[in-house]
Amino acid sequence: MDNRQFGTTAEGTQATLYTIENGCGMRAQVTDFGATVVSLIVKDKAGKDTDVVLGYDDVASYQKQACYFGATVGRNCNRIADAKIVIDGVTYELEANDNENNLHSGSKGSSERFWKVKDYTDSRITFQLEDAHLTQGYPGNATMEVTYELTPENELAISYHAVSDKKTVFNFTNHAYYNLNGHASGDILGHTLQINASGYTPVKDAKAIPTGEVAPVEGTPFDFRKAKPVGQDIRADHVQLSYGNGYDHNFALDRGGVGMETAAVACGEKSGIRMEVITDCIGIQLYTANFIGGQQGKGGITYPNNGAMCLETQFFPNSINEPNFVSPLTDAGVPYESKTVYRFSIA
Repeated sequence: MDNRQFGTTAEGTQATLYTIENGCGMRAQVTDFGATVVSLIVKDKAGKDTDVVLGYDDVASYQKQACYFGATVGRNCNRIADAKIVIDGVTYELEANDNENNLHSGSKGSSERFWKVKDYTDSRITFQLEDAHLTQGYPGNATMEVTYELTPENELAISYHAVSDKKTVFNFTNHAYYNLNGHASGDILGHTLQINASGYTPVKDAKAIPTGEVAPVEGTPFDFRKAKPVGQDIRADHVQLSYGNGYDHNFALDRGGVGMETAAVACGEKSGIRMEVITDCIGIQLYTANFIGGQQGKGGITYPNNGAMCLETQFFPNSINEPNFVSPLTDAGVPYESKTVYRFSIA
């Protein structure tokens, strides 16, 4: 087990960087600030170690940035309209940190706080965070955990567990930005991507709140049912793409039932690295890093717009307020469990 200091926050709190590995050449570094994935090393087609996630070299940079590189996002990821939820007739006011909406639970969500290490082995680490009632406006005293594990099958397995003493929203995701050619290799427009989704959730405008409709992808730039380059249609004349300067949309996965199913498959056209996303979630947010240009990343690299893509498994955005969507509510005392696996191989 290896860990080292990762700098200090503006408040003077020391962060730690932990390394896990699977014994097959795959390694990950994660920090207790935001339970964040800082690096993920896999082998490319030539056997070269390749870091496939964007990130920073110290915790101070993570604290300053607004991109959520690699973070564990909760209690609720994505957006909630009007920064307000109603549970059993009680209205809870949230932080309006994205226009008038709530994004990723606010400025002090789980991605912006220190998690304690509950368990740590050579290949696995579990972080835990205690959340008091009405933290960021969400009801219930909650205990939340995220586990990162590197398996012998070259998988990054991410498992979430949470429980609250009041009915509340639980909807976690990991916000890693993937560039399968390597974090310093430029844009991902040549990556191929396939998403097992016949529908997606269009948004009302540039504020990215869904209309409530699940629209067919057929005949639109959002049709990834067959693998195609990410950049093939990203500049198409389509109003939905204009709202976010590219893809920043939730896809309604075609699921055969409960349990783990393949949601998406991506491949780096230069590295030959293939990444399969396997999850028990019903939705996946594709974000093509449309506004990260100029971020100074690891090793002094300046990341460009479209320098990575996020494939964030989750409930649909604003599902707490949208009757057409599956609700992210979890009853008091009932454990929330979710798991997503990122499996790596050579195409």
